[in-house]
Amino acid sequence: MSVIMVAPDPPVSSPIDPRAPESTAEAPAKTDAPAKLVRKVAVLGAGTMGSRIAAHIANAGVPVVLLDIVPAGTPADASAAAKNRLSIAAIEGMKKATPAAFYAPASARLITPGNFDDDLKLLADCDWIVEAVAENLDLKRALLARVEQHRKPGSIVTTNTSGLPVASIVEGMPAEFRRHWFGTHFFNPPRYMRLVEVTATPETDRADLAEIARFCGRRLGKTIVRANDTPNFIANRIGAFSMLNAIRLTMAQGLSIEEADTLTGVPLGWPKTGTFRLADLVGIDVLANVMENFAAQAERIGDERAEVKLPPFIAEMLARNWLGDKTQQGFYRKTGKDGQGPNARPDLREVIDWRTLDYKPAVRPKFFALDMAKNIGLTAARIPQLLDGDPAKDPAAAFYWPLLTELFTYAANRVPPAPLPIANSIVEIDLAMKAGFNWELGPFEMFDAAGVRATTAKMRALGQPIAANVERLLAVGESWYKDDPSVPSGRLYFDPKTGGYCPVTAPEGVTSLATIKKARGVVRKNAGASVIDLGNGVAAIELHSKMNALGDDIVSLIAQTLKPASAQVAGFEAFVITGDSANFSVGANLMQLLLVVQDQEWDELDLVVRAFQNMTQAIKFCPRPVVVAPYGMCLGGGVEIALHAAARQPHAELYMGLVETGVGLIPAGGGCKEMLLRAIEAGTSIRPDARGEGVEIFEALKKTFETIAMAKTSTSAADARALGFLRSSDNITMNRERLLTDASLRARALADAGYAPPQPQDAIAVPGESALATLNLAVWTMREGGFISAHDAKVAGWAAYALSGGKVTPGTLVSEQYLLDLEREGFLSLCGEKKTQERIAFTLKTGKPLRN
Repeated sequence: MSVIMVAPDPPVSSPIDPRAPESTAEAPAKTDAPAKLVRKVAVLGAGTMGSRIAAHIANAGVPVVLLDIVPAGTPADASAAAKNRLSIAAIEGMKKATPAAFYAPASARLITPGNFDDDLKLLADCDWIVEAVAENLDLKRALLARVEQHRKPGSIVTTNTSGLPVASIVEGMPAEFRRHWFGTHFFNPPRYMRLVEVTATPETDRADLAEIARFCGRRLGKTIVRANDTPNFIANRIGAFSMLNAIRLTMAQGLSIEEADTLTGVPLGWPKTGTFRLADLVGIDVLANVMENFAAQAERIGDERAEVKLPPFIAEMLARNWLGDKTQQGFYRKTGKDGQGPNARPDLREVIDWRTLDYKPAVRPKFFALDMAKNIGLTAARIPQLLDGDPAKDPAAAFYWPLLTELFTYAANRVPPAPLPIANSIVEIDLAMKAGFNWELGPFEMFDAAGVRATTAKMRALGQPIAANVERLLAVGESWYKDDPSVPSGRLYFDPKTGGYCPVTAPEGVTSLATIKKARGVVRKNAGASVIDLGNGVAAIELHSKMNALGDDIVSLIAQTLKPASAQVAGFEAFVITGDSANFSVGANLMQLLLVVQDQEWDELDLVVRAFQNMTQAIKFCPRPVVVAPYGMCLGGGVEIALHAAARQPHAELYMGLVETGVGLIPAGGGCKEMLLRAIEAGTSIRPDARGEGVEIFEALKKTFETIAMAKTSTSAADARALGFLRSSDNITMNRERLLTDASLRARALADAGYAPPQPQDAIAVPGESALATLNLAVWTMREGGFISAHDAKVAGWAAYALSGGKVTPGTLVSEQYLLDLEREGFLSLCGEKKTQERIAFTLKTGKPLRN
């Protein structure tokens, strides 16, 4: 039992088809050229963007050369370290960066630092060269002329420019160079932002586009969107307009910065930062540069909203160097902490008054419309309610109507047959905004949610302009997208250029449980989980409770599905446990647990813990292979589900931890048992005759104890492997949208290899009381030093008890069930502690741990 820390016969065909067509956004023209392979990359420019692109390529296990200028004033005969100071400093800085740039510190070894004066010769070994120097056309052209002298023929060269015309950068350069040239615009920080906008020129080799799309999609985990060579491409064009229009409306309607951020955040399915806080995070100067680049070309290209510009008060903030977080003040500034000690609240903030540029304490605004809408879980269902309010009485509705309807019109005017389209279809625009700005829905999906015909009728009645592409849609249909289970993606989109609907296509291996359910339905389900036929003899168990908290419904469905005599075990050859949500699981349902504890229903609690243990044992001993595909947050019971699987297929961005001690408990769903077995395995791999008491086993056990007692959580899948949650044989998927396919293929491979489940162990030589005494001494020392509280020490003592195998002679042979009984004993005892109950209640209320 674990807790959260807040934070029929299968058909032979499969919707997970590796031959599925490429997406509208990625599909290059057909080519007879041989396939290329990216084995080594160079990044030119070790600034914030270039260095982090290099780091993420290193995350993929690909060697990178990172070059920058020789610092001004460096003597010609200076050492290589002195000349490479900028690139070396960038690498060292990324090792300490927050959020982390590397999946694991060891990845930094794959980056070779250098400089433009001495090391351009290193480009001769590189298959892909990424230019990421400052946004200066002359600077880029001069550097690329030098690159041409050193690159090998056929190597791909791309630019990370965010706004300069891609084709203009290489005007006049050799035809062979231009043929292998195009734009690859990453979003910052590259590790976390999924979007790469690929911008071809008329001369670009389509085989190059195909290889970079494949490499970025599979190896770097990116969403690839084909953008036209227009100012600011797709995401920055739409996103900057949306942000500046929000600022314009904030001023026109006399709203405060906090009010605007509240309105433009979670209620719309946009990042919780809102408009102004997001600008502080990315840098107000960065936003200004994007907008100034666009403003310089807006009239030339006939943009109908060229009047939406940065207001004077932001220009004054730039003049004062109030650039956001990088200068410690922008629209917000930190003013210290509220309270002292471990339970102090995070940094308090003041917010700027845009009228006076004075700062004042930030407050949390209240809007009646948002209070009414907050219980609507789906953004698509929330949007029409937010737009239906009376603007005369509802400030939120007065803001939302122009904000969204003007966004809808602006986006609709950016696709063919409108002049100078930024993309070739609505799909690219929606993908770009979801992957580049972390919007839950793209603008056309939001328009559908609002109701295109009803919203347009109201706009017409108010005298607002209606985009010609909207009129084309309404002549033949009601929505930009519609479901169609007959196509692999399950969706069609409206193409204004042809006046008809076309299939939304996806890159090879990209799919989702939602798509498959449209075509196949579900085999069985309850409120918390479903069994879905993936085809090819594989079934998925989808978790879909709120935050995928593990309650009775999920526990019972998994246990019943995976028991040897179940219809599903008879009908399928392998299983995958995963989901479509943002997080795999935040652990067991704390509210259910607290209610049982407060009622002192100890017998019932004992049955709940046993049921959880039975569920994880069903996973481990299922006659069919079970592959768990975790992603996002995988905490507490979510980790225990993964630990018991035949294999794990995690997404690279995995925040995994047995965090029960944070609420005064220990893992009791087999987590302690499985981590002890891993420690024994690690020790005996060094000394096979250790039999529980060897120093090798204790060293591994000590690391495991620290991981559990300190509630350590991984910062990536690579880090989860270092913490012992993943095995070296567990493959990591870089692209979240490919995770289901990869996990299904892994499960299928295990079944094809003649999978046989493990048998319950009954002769485990445990470390016993000598290891327990040593661990307890370490806990006592921490308590005496004032590093932990008395209750922390009690919780850690129970963790040590379960991990050591209890108070038995070292080397005593015990069974897995014995170890499960130890976990359950400690868990139940701690549930009876008042301080544990206080921790659980505090975490439920605040989402944070309590130190008491």
